[in-house]
Amino acid sequence: MRVLIPLPDQDCDVTEVSVPWRLLANAGHDTVFATEHGGVAPEADKRLLDGVIFGRLGAYEEPKAYYRQLVETTAFQQPLAWADLRPGDYDGLLLPGGHAPGMRQYLSSTVLGGKVAEFWRLARPVGAICHGVLVLARTRDPRTGRSVIADRRTTCLPKYMERGAYYFTAWRLGRYYRTYPAYVQDEVTAALNNPSQFVRGPRTQRRGTVTDDSAAFVVQDGNYLSARWPGDAYLFGERFRRLLEENSAP
Repeated sequence: MRVLIPLPDQDCDVTEVSVPWRLLANAGHDTVFATEHGGVAPEADKRLLDGVIFGRLGAYEEPKAYYRQLVETTAFQQPLAWADLRPGDYDGLLLPGGHAPGMRQYLSSTVLGGKVAEFWRLARPVGAICHGVLVLARTRDPRTGRSVIADRRTTCLPKYMERGAYYFTAWRLGRYYRTYPAYVQDEVTAALNNPSQFVRGPRTQRRGTVTDDSAAFVVQDGNYLSARWPGDAYLFGERFRRLLEENSAP
């Protein structure tokens, strides 16, 4: 099966891209990457590879190893252009997150938003994690003028996580952890028909792993799967794989 993963030119989250990619590849599924103009490999947020501050808050070693494998693939080195995408060619859509400034190219694109709206109408599996949920919150259903997830249950990056990372690093990194003036949770909640549709999940700072996802959390509503942060990436990737395969079953 073919899964589309659009990305910005730079600053995507290492873990949120590489872990789902690795799990999908292990299961025999193809991934197709796309950037605004295509043709040039995107780059993940370098701080997450090097350690954000005091060696903390960056990606863990296994996701970084997956990322090194990913950047060697032809699909990653030769992404398609957003404008050239034909949503019907794909069995699933996966929207990773990231918080550094380069993400705004992807989170605010009307071209990408139009392609996402087309894919959403196909009722095929859609997964979004962390800031990736903002793409859906900002994508409008032309029939209603509301967000495509207006009637869905969803999670995203919780406010307490975004605020905590910002306060911990602002003295050194400024607004690195504040992609926009509004918190992700606030914008996503405002896009819903009822604030109760937002599901924060349990408070945690632990990350799930390939062998232990007890600290991870995802929300599934029909063909839509959402997760909060890199710590959910393994569970998110596995559940998205399952959703993809269940959707294709006769």
